[in-house]
Amino acid sequence: MALRNVAERGEIGAGAFAYGKRRAEPRRVILIVSSAGSVSERLIEATEREFPWVLVEQVDDVDAACRAFSHPVSLLLVDIGLMKDVEGASTRILRLHPQSLTAVIEPHGHGQNSSFAEVLRSPLVRGMLPMNVKLDVWLSVIRLMLCGGAYFPPELMLQASRGGPPLPSHNGVSAGARIEGDGVAELTARELQILEMVSRGLQNKLIAAEFRLSEHTVKIHLHNIITKLGAHNRTEAAARYRNFQDRKSSALREFRSTI
Repeated sequence: MALRNVAERGEIGAGAFAYGKRRAEPRRVILIVSSAGSVSERLIEATEREFPWVLVEQVDDVDAACRAFSHPVSLLLVDIGLMKDVEGASTRILRLHPQSLTAVIEPHGHGQNSSFAEVLRSPLVRGMLPMNVKLDVWLSVIRLMLCGGAYFPPELMLQASRGGPPLPSHNGVSAGARIEGDGVAELTARELQILEMVSRGLQNKLIAAEFRLSEHTVKIHLHNIITKLGAHNRTEAAARYRNFQDRKSSALREFRSTI
């Protein structure tokens, strides 16, 4: 009984500590600049549930974005149709929201090479987030951007580098990208997160701690990753991931050199 009580107290203490850490997280704003209804309320609610320290605000135009909000703006998501307006107001935006990363969203998932070229030329925009992706992919990209990372859809980079139109996509990943990625693009958002950690040499225990999973769950994910990639072990799976990332980077550099 005593051991059980100690264990229970330990669990409660750990949970309270984790809760305290979440509560201590500084509040931030994700600011969406787009016409009303282009980003669904369900998507906004899911984002705020996933990131409890985040408040999602939405405004219809760039002028409305050029003001102070209740908390610092960490991420500015702009309808691609308003990108030129945002660039025109870049001085005000950078002064008012100095901590913010700016990315464009494609509310209707109609990204084209011409739009992509404009995004790459922009000195302000650091990424593009299509809306025709699964929720877990959307949340993973948002997490990346909140940490300061840039994201561009791999299918747009690969197809644009060849000068051809994007191929029909499935959950935001084109057929061309799936072929080029040797199966990497077929992985779920969680599997990609774990594979990225494996590619950096982290062991299961550290990966589990990072994502608040059990080591057993991490092992199951790794088994699924290795199976999907047709790899023999985690080392080969990590090598495939690095190769996929290298191809994406090369495609982006090649495309930027042509614009």
